[in-house]
Amino acid sequence: MAPAAAPRARLEAARAAIAELTDAAPAGVVFTSGGTEANNLILRGSGRSRVLVSAVEHASVREAVPGAGIIPVDRDGIVDLAALEAMLAAGGPPTLVSVMLANNETGVIQPVAQVAALAHAHGALVHCDAAQGAGRQGPGQGAGLSVSLSDNFVDFLTLSAHKLGGPAGIGALVSANGEFSLAPILLGGGQERRRRAGTENLAGIVGFGIAARLAAQSGAEGGAVKELRDRLETAVLARVPGAVVLGAGAPRLGNTTCIALPGVPSQVQVMALDLAGVAVSAGAACSSGKVAESAVLRAMGVDPSVAGSAIRVSLGWGSGGRMWRCSWKPGANSPGGRGSRSRMRRKPPEREGSNA
Repeated sequence: MAPAAAPRARLEAARAAIAELTDAAPAGVVFTSGGTEANNLILRGSGRSRVLVSAVEHASVREAVPGAGIIPVDRDGIVDLAALEAMLAAGGPPTLVSVMLANNETGVIQPVAQVAALAHAHGALVHCDAAQGAGRQGPGQGAGLSVSLSDNFVDFLTLSAHKLGGPAGIGALVSANGEFSLAPILLGGGQERRRRAGTENLAGIVGFGIAARLAAQSGAEGGAVKELRDRLETAVLARVPGAVVLGAGAPRLGNTTCIALPGVPSQVQVMALDLAGVAVSAGAACSSGKVAESAVLRAMGVDPSVAGSAIRVSLGWGSGGRMWRCSWKPGANSPGGRGSRSRMRRKPPEREGSNA
């Protein structure tokens, strides 16, 4: 192979790996700088003049199209299918519906195939932000969540490499129709079939391709992570009176939990755990270390006093190496006490555990 041809061959091999993971044609894979750009590319470039998004989408979906219709969710964060059907039945211009595969704050898994069936029955196209679900364990102990376009009956799908263990700063928008025309949001070059201008991030793309191949071969991250998550929730609920696991009544990812400790503000928990070397967030993981009101919990109808005490904890491949044990002693900032103190301790290294 000529030296000049090698980079292109590596790029196309990565494209083929992502196409295989999603059951798409390689021509349907458009590389982007990440999930945020991929979401914006389809929501702003699909050519559909009406966009409907669920109330619990990532901000890159919720904020991409000002004036987008909002599909409500129930108290567990599941899309209200009856409300969606009513919105579609009301008629209107050509529509794009965007519903995520799994929520990045609560881990709640959406009934994407049912959403797609409703949308297609009314002539709408369907986009699914699958970034959070790729390579993840579902509610059972079997195979991981599928990010196949055909399994989910969707027309477009967003992936982000770092969610699969690949490098940050690279993602993809995948289309079931490789010839689908997108209105690009970046102009000035013919890359990616003129759908996304700019020199390709070859190193990131190659890493993305490797991560996609490994995900296709090995499936989900495994039931061990879900077991750690369940142990964490059980321990917190047993130790902290009034603690709540949000979204617990719905199918969820095995690695994610959103726990509220009413009376203990989220910022107190985030700062205390940060000082202990544990990264959690009061919302999306990209807000780790920051505190802001959660649009997701607000959409779920969570009482503000409870939402203001919620943190998101995400476990992963490295979570088995360390075990953190948190004992929260009752106090003025926790239910039923006069002063509060949190303490994080490492257990001996030979014990299995979680790295939040």
